[in-house]
Amino acid sequence: MNFIGIIPARYASTRFPGKPLCMLGNMTMIERVYRQVSKVKALHYICVATDDERIYNTVKQFGGNVVMTSPENRSGTDRCADALHSIPNVSTDDVVINIQGDEPFIQVQQIESLIACFNNPSIQIATLIKPLCEQEDINDPNVVKVVKDINNNALYFSRYPIPYLRNTAKHTPDFYQHIGIYAYRVATLKKIVLLPSSSLEQAESLEQLRWLENAFPIHTEISAYQSIGIDTPADMEKALKYIQTMNL
Repeated sequence: MNFIGIIPARYASTRFPGKPLCMLGNMTMIERVYRQVSKVKALHYICVATDDERIYNTVKQFGGNVVMTSPENRSGTDRCADALHSIPNVSTDDVVINIQGDEPFIQVQQIESLIACFNNPSIQIATLIKPLCEQEDINDPNVVKVVKDINNNALYFSRYPIPYLRNTAKHTPDFYQHIGIYAYRVATLKKIVLLPSSSLEQAESLEQLRWLENAFPIHTEISAYQSIGIDTPADMEKALKYIQTMNL
């Protein structure tokens, strides 16, 4: 079983066009992501998957692996599956780690904790979550919440504050935020990208609900780390300040 790190990166982001090529200090965001992921020794292969020649050429220039994928891919998961056609010697027993191209500060330990999940042969899909404490974040629809069962499998993901607090006097439940990094066995990845879009997925705009609706369990692993995702130009400003503070 090999572990393959794939970084989907597209230029045409609605909220922040061209963000993979924005400069973060002395290098582009996509290079920072690639270099962080390259620190994970357990990964057997790493590549960027893109549909844009500018991103493709940038990755080539800094010496990274990159493959061109279809512009018709609906999501990063679809782009990962598409990229497999260009990666040599991939087995159905292998595991793909889908690392977002806008996570330049992703922690090595986050990826390693996902990799460790697959010591359990029953796990087909895994993702990360973290405890959520701030009421502002709980109410924020851009912060995806998740509830899980006693076996740490996801019951549901939502942009709505779940669980709903009807009676806080008796019990205050734990809230968890979904961290958007996935790992899938190759055989499972090839199945879920063939599924038609589901009603829950369309309602919440969350692709993982399609998998749950089709009875694909999603294991959740609690992470102590929270990297800084960059979705908007305002997030970029925060990232630049972080770089200056940390001398990165």
